[in-house]
Amino acid sequence: MDKNTIIGFVLIAAVLIGFSMWNQPSDEELKKQQQKELLEKKAQAEAEQKKKQAETKKTTTLQDAVADSAVQQNENGFAAQQTEQNITGQKVILKNSKLELTLTSEGAVVEKAVIKGFKDRNNNPDVTLFKGKDQQLSYTFTSKNGYISTAELRFTPSEQTDSTVTFTAKTTDGKQLALRYLLGKDYMLHTTLTATGMASILNPNVNTVDINWEERCAQQEKGFTFENRYATLTYHKAKGGTDYLSETSEKIDEPTEEKTDWVAFKNQFFSAVMIAKNDFHSGALLTSIPQEKGSGYLKQYQARLKTFFDPTGKIPTELDFYYGPNDFRLLKQVEAENRFGKDLELQRLVYLGWPLFRIINRWFTIYVFDWLTGFNINMGIVLIIITLLLKLITYPLVKKSYMSSAKMRVLKPKLDAATKEFDKPEDQMKKQQAMMSEYAKYGVSPLSGCLPMLIQMPIWIAMFNFVPNAIQLRGESFLWIDDLSTYDPIIEWNTNIWLIGDHLSLTCILFCVANVLYSVMTMRQQRDQMVGQQAEQMKMMQWMMYFMPVMFFFMFNDYSSGLNFYYFVSLFFSAAIMFMLRKTTNDEKLLATLEANYKEAKNNPQKLKGLAARLQAMQEQQQEMQRKREQLGKK
Repeated sequence: MDKNTIIGFVLIAAVLIGFSMWNQPSDEELKKQQQKELLEKKAQAEAEQKKKQAETKKTTTLQDAVADSAVQQNENGFAAQQTEQNITGQKVILKNSKLELTLTSEGAVVEKAVIKGFKDRNNNPDVTLFKGKDQQLSYTFTSKNGYISTAELRFTPSEQTDSTVTFTAKTTDGKQLALRYLLGKDYMLHTTLTATGMASILNPNVNTVDINWEERCAQQEKGFTFENRYATLTYHKAKGGTDYLSETSEKIDEPTEEKTDWVAFKNQFFSAVMIAKNDFHSGALLTSIPQEKGSGYLKQYQARLKTFFDPTGKIPTELDFYYGPNDFRLLKQVEAENRFGKDLELQRLVYLGWPLFRIINRWFTIYVFDWLTGFNINMGIVLIIITLLLKLITYPLVKKSYMSSAKMRVLKPKLDAATKEFDKPEDQMKKQQAMMSEYAKYGVSPLSGCLPMLIQMPIWIAMFNFVPNAIQLRGESFLWIDDLSTYDPIIEWNTNIWLIGDHLSLTCILFCVANVLYSVMTMRQQRDQMVGQQAEQMKMMQWMMYFMPVMFFFMFNDYSSGLNFYYFVSLFFSAAIMFMLRKTTNDEKLLATLEANYKEAKNNPQKLKGLAARLQAMQEQQQEMQRKREQLGKK
């Protein structure tokens, strides 16, 4: 790897790191932003209140609509079974071995979801995804005189078992709205919404129902900042592919440009997903508002959707709800339970990176990970084994790259001799040509030294996407690490320090120290093959290379210990491989081999192959152009 290539990598890294630091708001800016958000929310709430008051006179509930039809026989239009019990809403529990849902007759919606078998951050045996008013859902229908909202109705439960219940809002003359719920064997809840006998009340020209779904997404993991990076409102386009709202910035009423078939309120490891049989119409309005650290919540989500509804009651509106973990294999299995015959791609809730990195994770990392976890091996050991396998796969290329660098190292005296007369700044082009000529003579590629970085970079980025999304690491301990899915503090404090946060992560420190040591090793190897002024310039550049691991500390201190541990182990094995290759390479024998290659190529130029031949051709072309320029100058 030459000077320009190294400078390029360093500048790219510096720009990325600098931009991330510059883009991060200060504490004062955060406070101003929070105050602004509070004022905006207050103004929005007041506006909505005024709007509701203005619409009260012209909005009808089901009771009012029935009264207009001259069939209401009591104060609120419902049958006489309305009792004191209904004032706070009856509770119905649906459950299986994986999920427990509490539904309320007040609006006929799920008000609490408990996912079994996953400890929460307070070490309770199950995770409560949401409860009470943290999630709200209502369906609004267009009547002939206004609107009917399920949020304003109380339903009566019937046909109740551990897995099914039907909620009905019924008038005294038999008109009714019914929501029927069926809980599957794991995390999928099937819902049908039907209107019976309401053709005289509902607007026959409107065949859609408006859905307002909101959730205050609760913090489930120890590390608020890290978990918040992976909490996103995600949606799937009906034609394929997913998209999501920004994880870090506030987005209010962002419209979708095309039809969608599901919307997910997602945090790092668990999601609530709403799936429509007949798609959600384009123009759905999606909102995601980041919450303040210490509030116990990550985001405020809202989805205002519109889907098919038959006012005649002949065809029910069908929805599926998924309340469960973001597990790649599990999501693929659960998707098979949906009754809509769609390719939902629910596994996209587990983000695996951009296409190249997704391919690595999808067709290598996940398979190896599943295979190793099948042996009930500790997850820390799994990460070590995956690292070893990756190093084994890339070893032939790494070795080839190292040998190319070693050839350049042993040829350094010859390069010094060939370029000693070109040390003036204006002679740098001639110096490069002389160097290329020497490399071509001995069949050496100066570009091969860059391969180790190019080989490892896609793998590093792929693991950067995989490890934080691997729910299998959640709650798993290894050595001193209590939980591989979050940071491992050796010291914590209550005050948030800019760039550092409120803790020091041991695995992050180990990763950064290993990075410094690995940089020292690679810089020394690069310096050994530099010629003339390049070696002096390398001394200046090495401080920039040492500065990068320091910047990594500020970036990765909040990241999961599993990811930092993987990077630490990866660097350790990379250094070990480089050390082994250095010790097993005999420079004298290597130089003798190069001399033999040079003599053979000199006697038979047709045997030059690959880059050596191209370098030789380029050198001859440059010499020919130089001769022509000299001839033209003489004329």
